[in-house]
Amino acid sequence: QFSGLLGTVYRRRRGNLSFTRDGSSLVSPVGNRISLFDLKNNKCETLPLATRHNIVCVGLSPDGSLAILVDEEGAALLVSLVGKSVIHQFHFHKPVHSVSFSPDGKKFVITKDNVALMYHAPGKKREFNAFVLDKTYYGPYDETTCIDWTDDSKCFAVGSKDMSTWVFGAERWANLIYYSLGGHKDVIVACFFEENSLDLYTVSQDGALCVWQCDTELDGLKPMPPKEARKKNRIKEDEEFLEESKGEEIHGKAHPNEQEIREKVKYSRVAKYFFNKEGDFNNLTSAAYHKKTHLLVTGFASGVFHLHELPDFNLIHSLSISDQRIASISINCTGDWIAFGCSGLGQLLVWEWQSESYVLKQQGHFNSMVSLAYSPDGQYIVTGGEDGKVKVWNTSSSFCFVTFTDHTSGVTAVTFTSSGYVVWNVILSASLDGTVRAFDLHRYRNFRTFTSPRPSQFSCLAVDSSGEIVSAGSQDSFEIYIWSMQSGRLLDVLAGHEGPISSLSFNPVKCVLASGSWDKTVKLWDMLDSWRTKETLMLNSDVLVVAFRPDGKELAVASLNGQITFWDHENAVQVGSIEGRHDLQMGRKELDKITAKQSAKGKSFTTLCYSADGQSILAGGLSKFVCIYNVKEQILMKKFEISCNLSLDAMEEYLDRRKMTEFGSMALIDEGAGDEDGVAIPLPGVKRGDMSYRRFKPEIRVTCLRFSPTGRSWAATTTEGLLIYSLDSGLIFDPFELDIDVTPSNIRKTLHQKEYAMAIIMALKLNEKKLIQEVIEAVPSDEVEVVCSSLPDLYVEKVLEFLASAFEISCHLEFYLIWAHKLLMLHGQKLKTR
Repeated sequence: QFSGLLGTVYRRRRGNLSFTRDGSSLVSPVGNRISLFDLKNNKCETLPLATRHNIVCVGLSPDGSLAILVDEEGAALLVSLVGKSVIHQFHFHKPVHSVSFSPDGKKFVITKDNVALMYHAPGKKREFNAFVLDKTYYGPYDETTCIDWTDDSKCFAVGSKDMSTWVFGAERWANLIYYSLGGHKDVIVACFFEENSLDLYTVSQDGALCVWQCDTELDGLKPMPPKEARKKNRIKEDEEFLEESKGEEIHGKAHPNEQEIREKVKYSRVAKYFFNKEGDFNNLTSAAYHKKTHLLVTGFASGVFHLHELPDFNLIHSLSISDQRIASISINCTGDWIAFGCSGLGQLLVWEWQSESYVLKQQGHFNSMVSLAYSPDGQYIVTGGEDGKVKVWNTSSSFCFVTFTDHTSGVTAVTFTSSGYVVWNVILSASLDGTVRAFDLHRYRNFRTFTSPRPSQFSCLAVDSSGEIVSAGSQDSFEIYIWSMQSGRLLDVLAGHEGPISSLSFNPVKCVLASGSWDKTVKLWDMLDSWRTKETLMLNSDVLVVAFRPDGKELAVASLNGQITFWDHENAVQVGSIEGRHDLQMGRKELDKITAKQSAKGKSFTTLCYSADGQSILAGGLSKFVCIYNVKEQILMKKFEISCNLSLDAMEEYLDRRKMTEFGSMALIDEGAGDEDGVAIPLPGVKRGDMSYRRFKPEIRVTCLRFSPTGRSWAATTTEGLLIYSLDSGLIFDPFELDIDVTPSNIRKTLHQKEYAMAIIMALKLNEKKLIQEVIEAVPSDEVEVVCSSLPDLYVEKVLEFLASAFEISCHLEFYLIWAHKLLMLHGQKLKTR
């Protein structure tokens, strides 16, 4: 099952970051998935659900249990953050700009086109339709951009691209149905209500802040007289007979007449402030406001952010955190932590402004990842990318903890040295800059650099099982270079291939190096016999990748004709082959002239990897599928679809007829040029797929696959990021001998009556970790022995298992030691005999 996404922490043009209710976790959209960063426990997890396109906006319910995810096309998912599953699907039929729940959690508003739609929020009870439209608000002439609610959920404000801000009543108030505010000369980026008030701040893209004062308090909003409300209800009843209730419509006017204004709420502009005092033109791209501390945070296109105290507009501090535009800002509930997302570089930062320090600082690879390797204990993964960076990730926390930036060109291969007397804390990376570098994981430095006599671009890398010998294959001189790890000296240059070297692999058991090349041969070099060619295996097509089985007795070779062949390399005999071209199942790119079926004929696997037991082999290439084959039977066991994100190219087998015009595909037209940071007019004749245009569609592909040494998981570097699939999926609800009376409330009742042993057994039956902890920690320390003696044997093991995991994270060390001590004293003999 899919268990995690590493390597990308924030990647969206407009996706918004949001803190959870307790303020200790951050929700970040990563392509078409969402990741939860637990900042207290330093962990990150990606939810096992995905939308069909990239996520554009995320709305969290006030109680933190539900989230609404909306993608580029306007399709929405209602997601439970507790159960981590999709509850409901809905389509808004148009791109949505923002979504926001009311503070009381009863309604939510979405903005699309020039309207705001208010829906009844999905409640605690089960509904047939979770999204019921309540009211539609008209007013702005251009697209709506942002939403903010008053604290008591009576009104909300909507900003628009037509430079106006509209205040609407969530109910029909007698003195406020709608109100239009002007005063700006550019697109409204954000609008914020003051705490418990109708006073409003509006921020526009040219760096202007308007402060609006209202002549009425929130308590001064009067309900509609019953006569008029009844008239409205009658219209509503007639609508019930229609197929679908449209909800109530409220049409705002920018210039209401005298009669409509009488006895209504009035706004006046008290002040206007400007951010760009120096006159440097710098677009304001995002903003966030914390109502309790009156803290306004604004982010700019240059990567600078400002902190101001309102309403006096005092600058607290300003700082540059990136050289790309800040796409999203969020403040947590206490107002201590500010999260920034920079989509250009894929950066995610959490800044504690009072101590001026980073709580979290993560960045993915700027371009695509090319290769990966597991450490021998499976705890770490190292990745190399086209941006020349080498990053090391912790698989349990999903965080990157060190980045090496020594390479000056794209990294083509990375590997850990295997366990020998050179311990595995050394990472090696080969690059197109003509160097192979060795990095030390203790001191985090580049301690060796291997180069060739003549500059050449290295395309592949291999290290022998002792960690002593390093070899790299060259793209341009068709030679293999051999270095000593200890001295860093070049030992030998192996010539013989007549084409670029595509792949190298050392036999894990014997001193044999296999090299594959585009000259349709695999050569086996004997390390002990002064690197003579032991065998040359002839193939029908260019060799793309070679891999040895973990026991070193078999060699797998993938070639350009889509075949995987298996060789007994001792006797140079082919023992099997798999025809894999049909399993790759290519997608058709938007600008392809030929069908997917035809283009698949020239496709092949570009990466291979044996499972830890050597019985199956993973294969991936330029498609969205990863195939697992049984080597012995030579059959396809399972196919993994690594992504369902239609925002990537080559995802669908057939082109969409609706996107076809008489002039060709709609993909050739640059839509939305200039909606980012001012003007971005492409040169005449430049097509969308051209790299000179900064928003091309990345193509889905799998660049590297590796099996974990533990055999429990495997990882793939793809266009989406680094995906991990594992057998150990953390189950949310896994009860044990559950019956109908075991509920959290009953357990707490039993605990209240001081029947501790019974409460522990009930909590273990429900098997909810937090609940077990609550029950065990409620037992007084002097009664632990009594409780331990009355526990049945079956539950003793379960309590011990819980204690083992609790020791790692709990601060109640002595208390848990007493538990462990008493349990083992009373039940140790019985456990021993078993």
